[in-house]
Amino acid sequence: MHQPLKFYQTGTFTVGNRLLAPELRSVQASGERSNALTSGHRACQGCGEALGARYAVDAAMRAAGGHLIAANATGCLEVFSTPYPETSWQLPWIHSLFGNAAAVGTGIAAAMKVKGRHEVRVIAQGGDGGTTDIGFGCLSGMFERNDDVLYICYDNGGYMNTGVQRSSATPAGARTATTLPLGPDPGAAFDQGKDVPQIAMAHEIPYVATATVADLHDLEAKVERAMGLRGARYLQVLVPCPLGWGAASHDTIRLARLAHETGVFPVYEAERGEVTSVAKIRRRTPVDDYLKPQKRFAHLFGEPGRPDLVARIQARADRNIRRFKLLDEPDTAREHEA
Repeated sequence: MHQPLKFYQTGTFTVGNRLLAPELRSVQASGERSNALTSGHRACQGCGEALGARYAVDAAMRAAGGHLIAANATGCLEVFSTPYPETSWQLPWIHSLFGNAAAVGTGIAAAMKVKGRHEVRVIAQGGDGGTTDIGFGCLSGMFERNDDVLYICYDNGGYMNTGVQRSSATPAGARTATTLPLGPDPGAAFDQGKDVPQIAMAHEIPYVATATVADLHDLEAKVERAMGLRGARYLQVLVPCPLGWGAASHDTIRLARLAHETGVFPVYEAERGEVTSVAKIRRRTPVDDYLKPQKRFAHLFGEPGRPDLVARIQARADRNIRRFKLLDEPDTAREHEA
């Protein structure tokens, strides 16, 4: 027998404690949750990807009435959840190659259509390496054909599973195993990489969104919105990696929140190539507060430091704030130039 529990909202941005209304509770606050990614996996402590996948897939399961199949690219999410012969997945789940999760998801969706199983929905998922780099061609093809798949990219800014190499989602200035903090331009180069949500929007697919693990209600809502549509849909979720970022495991949520509040990672939704909503910044924060807790940016601070590169990162964040109108009113108190 299912017995309702009382859940309280506490912490940042709250005044005291109060009972949460049922409609405000997370999928995870229900005894009826699917636990699609259940306990026993081998993710690192504080892994943002494990948290993001748990909430995203459970939200998709609820939206699909339990009729869900997942295709999963090679990467951290696959490795820590399925050490042969074990698995932490409690849904039909297919491991694809590093670069073809979108194509495999497309094939599954086509098979379900031929079989007349229209109630069965499909998601494909992978990290930023398997999405923005190796799997980019398959992903673009999925967008161009408008295949009925929700693709979820868990963006931790590098190839974390194979030793923290740079991907096309690695932020400028960051240290990785292949972008060392040496020379006149230390870390990952500026003016490189791909903004895949914007590329997805250029395909004018039904739905594109970004989210972070700092706002799990927003993540769940976007997954449910995407599952309510047909055709190609894309969701990119910022999932801090304590190991690859050189950050404390207890700072995962804090860093995800700071990525949004600094403008480094804009959070928004788009339909058919047009932005339809943005998550406003509640407390605008300088990028220093986001960069300093991460060892991958340690070479930008201290002595002698690289304040010029920090200023360039700040300028990019400011551009995001202007481009996506992330502030309710123009903030004239702080303007940064490269």
